[in-house]
Amino acid sequence: MSKLTDVPKRILIGRALRSDRLGETLLPKRIALPVFASDPLSSVAYAPSEVLLVLSVAGASAYAFSPWIAVAVVVLMFTVVASYRQNVRAYPSGGGDYEVATTNLGPRAGLTVASALLVDYVLTVAVSIASGVENLGSAIPFVTENKTLSAVGMILLLMLMNLRGVRESGKLFAVPTYVFVAGVFLMITWGAFRGLVLGDNMKAPTAGYTLHAEQGGLAGFALVFLLLRAFSSGCAALTGVEAISNGVPAFRKPKSRNAATTLAMMGGIAVTMFCGIVALALATDVKMAEAPARDLLINGEPAGPGYVQNPVIAQVSAAVFGEGSFLFIILAGATGLVLFLAANTAYNGFPLLGSILAQDRYLPRQLHTRGDRLAFSNGIVFLAGAAAVLVVVYDADSTRLIQLYIVGVFVSFTLSQVGMIRHWNRHLCTTTDPARRRRMHRSRAINTFGAFFTGVVLVVVLVTKFAHGAWVALLGMLIFYVTMTAIRRHYDGVSEELATARASGEETVRPSRVHSIVLVSTLHKPTLRALAYAKLMRSHTLEAVTVGVDPDETRALQQEWHQREIEIPLKVLDSPYREITRPIIEYVKSLRRDSPGDVVSVYIPEYIVGHWYEQLLHNQSALRLKGRLLFTPGVMVTSVPWQLDSSDAAKKRAHKRADWSAPGEVRRGPAATSTTVPAPRKENGRKG
Repeated sequence: MSKLTDVPKRILIGRALRSDRLGETLLPKRIALPVFASDPLSSVAYAPSEVLLVLSVAGASAYAFSPWIAVAVVVLMFTVVASYRQNVRAYPSGGGDYEVATTNLGPRAGLTVASALLVDYVLTVAVSIASGVENLGSAIPFVTENKTLSAVGMILLLMLMNLRGVRESGKLFAVPTYVFVAGVFLMITWGAFRGLVLGDNMKAPTAGYTLHAEQGGLAGFALVFLLLRAFSSGCAALTGVEAISNGVPAFRKPKSRNAATTLAMMGGIAVTMFCGIVALALATDVKMAEAPARDLLINGEPAGPGYVQNPVIAQVSAAVFGEGSFLFIILAGATGLVLFLAANTAYNGFPLLGSILAQDRYLPRQLHTRGDRLAFSNGIVFLAGAAAVLVVVYDADSTRLIQLYIVGVFVSFTLSQVGMIRHWNRHLCTTTDPARRRRMHRSRAINTFGAFFTGVVLVVVLVTKFAHGAWVALLGMLIFYVTMTAIRRHYDGVSEELATARASGEETVRPSRVHSIVLVSTLHKPTLRALAYAKLMRSHTLEAVTVGVDPDETRALQQEWHQREIEIPLKVLDSPYREITRPIIEYVKSLRRDSPGDVVSVYIPEYIVGHWYEQLLHNQSALRLKGRLLFTPGVMVTSVPWQLDSSDAAKKRAHKRADWSAPGEVRRGPAATSTTVPAPRKENGRKG
């Protein structure tokens, strides 16, 4: 790598780390909590808003159902957390839901889970960043005015932070996450104290507004459908729970116990914050509308297109702390930051899962490669690019993006719990110890309830969200599934082909003869070097070949060839249509047809230049020829380089760097050193 590109890279992501320093990147629980649980912790900032937005369709009176929806979400949260505590203990290798489903339900189920998780991780980044922009915009109007640009900028910033390494990014993320958690707990405590002890009448900024019900007086099936849709939106609070099961290898030892403890901490904190915000939203009379410009009435008039609707947490904070107060600004800033950083859950989960899938040959092998900072750099960059595309397409609108959300995560939840049931059934068949059997029966009961509950929620989510955008997530899952299946088929085909070649001995049979060809366009130094090199190879036959495009030039080449008395015969291939590649390819194929047991070795003189733009002026014919010859069986292609003066500058730049290392060196580890052992020396025939 040239110094021009190496210096900015080191400034942005830091110096490369040796492979043997991988253990130093492992996380203690205090860092692992904000790294892997920032998504479910921060989702309490937008999950209550989504519940009230859906209920607003039936008017403000429907808000009375929000406590019951919150209770259902809490029960589901505890169920999922308890279920995943079984997962991390049984499968601590980091495969998470994918490993559980593949091991117990088969490769197709595992690939379905992997497709769902990959889509969900991309959506996690897009939704978290979009929601963070909206929350931060409540305190900084410039952010709201440039939502899409701000969102894309944050995605790229998070990408750079994660490219620096998991541990380093985790330290940066810990502070705002803990500030956010402390701020929400302070808001809930102070709000409860003001309301219950002091008897203050706290009112949100929208308390005096009224809602125009799009579908007033709902009853029967329509009301049930609305409540189910509100519940499915509130289930956004559960996204990211599975990331801890995928990230177990990143924990310090004992890995499984620390991961299970982190899960329990995350569940308790998220449930408390979610319930507290919903309760304060009802107490402060928060109003939310899916279409605020039309359905939110101020003094009986629609709010209009210029109205900016702040999230529930921002309105509750204004009621409890006072709008514009110091604590309000601190909590708004911390909420925006933690929502940005919630995307970090996906930045850790997606590359890890991508690495495992690449190892299993379902994704390109490059995703299994660690970067200079021992992070899975290719997976991080791919995730950032996909999330940025979504944010641009949906204009960084969290309400539109969240409709795509949830489906993938509940697919993985359900299949993972079904897989765990099979896991316990299999072990119960071989375990005789009564104490262990009791623990297994208890674990199986937890996973059975989890599978049933998450399965029901999955059906609810599919029914209520399909027309609102969930079909896009399903389409994304299908695309990932088909693509990964095709990649695996390709890798398996290549492996089978190579294995068959070894078994049949094709690679070990020596060809009967080697027929060498040196391609000649002009008789200059590169050509003479190629001829000299080809002679050293001692082929059975050797000839020089040129294509007769211009008769005058061809005659001049033949004349000079004879004048120099070059021993190697020169063959001229006629080209009436002035083509160069086709005549050579046809000649090589004719040699193969005449002697199928022979190998044809083609030597091509090439220029080595020091600047990229010079490459456009040289070697184009050589590149085309090599591209065609590589697909011709029984043909070996050798490039004979000739360094032009401009290549010296590039060579000097490389040699000046004493600490320069080849790209990928840290992935391979330090090069093995070799020692030459001298042969024992005989002295006058005597034995030593």
